Amino acid sequence: MIEARQLLQCIAESVPISCSELARRFGVSRAAIWKQVENLRALGAPIHAKAGSGYELLGPIELLDRDAIMAALPAQLGRRLQSIAVHWQLDSTNSEMLRHVQHGGNAMAACLCEVQSAGRGRHGRSWHLPLGGGLAMSLLRNFEKPMSSLAGLSLVCGIAVAQALEHLGFAGVQLKWPNDVQVGGRKLAGILVELGGDALGPCHAVIGIGINVRLDENAGRDIDQPWIDLAAIAEGQTPDRNRLAAALLAELITTLDEFEQSTFAAFVDRYAGYDALKGRPVLAGNGLGGKALGIDARGRLRVMTPDGELAVDSGEISVRGGAETA
Repeated sequence: MIEARQLLQCIAESVPISCSELARRFGVSRAAIWKQVENLRALGAPIHAKAGSGYELLGPIELLDRDAIMAALPAQLGRRLQSIAVHWQLDSTNSEMLRHVQHGGNAMAACLCEVQSAGRGRHGRSWHLPLGGGLAMSLLRNFEKPMSSLAGLSLVCGIAVAQALEHLGFAGVQLKWPNDVQVGGRKLAGILVELGGDALGPCHAVIGIGINVRLDENAGRDIDQPWIDLAAIAEGQTPDRNRLAAALLAELITTLDEFEQSTFAAFVDRYAGYDALKGRPVLAGNGLGGKALGIDARGRLRVMTPDGELAVDSGEISVRGGAETA
């Protein structure tokens, strides 16, 4: 049995390499190699068959590595994580973390995977990331607070993601209420927060983050809105995904520590610095239209309508005259 990860790593390190040489190294038939290569291609791996020489990658792929992530994390933060699990394939990292809780996991933990077969966004939307083309990660975080005190949590997570990207040198990051990370009006990342536990406390949050790292045109066809990836922002350079994962985890942990000691009101001004909607004409899914005024102390979107100011808790928000949809 050929492990897909090992085969991909071998192709990445020995470019180009013939099918016959791969068959010899793995002790299998050429047909078995061909079949696994086709499986990897179907997952989005950019493997090219070069006539006369063998297989090679059309673009770089850095596979996720738990030890590399831990090494990039500040030691004091790494010690607070009960575990960091890196999987080859899952239905979704959030679903895996929820199963972790059901099986008794009650300490802070993180989960990443290379391939998601059923990645989820808000309102049941699917989230597509090709193999090596993005970062799918979830963090389990416990709170002693009641759930009612966690209003604005997804916005705080957005702030953490924006700050982590800025620390890595990515400029122009904005947040589109309630859960999108954008650059230049194009979606770069999405956040999905799922709560559980006792409504009166303690409770927990599973925070899922999906970021476009390097997407090709085929992967982009599955995205139903304008998008961008980190490689485009970095002018073609592919970011180190393990360093990216560590930066996100570090910023999430420290920012959520702040949040646990306060409320979203303490983050309103910080969110305003990233707000992609403020001052823009917006349309809610219920047909309500007006101008976005910013975010209130509970994380609600303030909208000035012909009938006065209203606070929108959740739902679909689009920018009038544009295709952006939350």
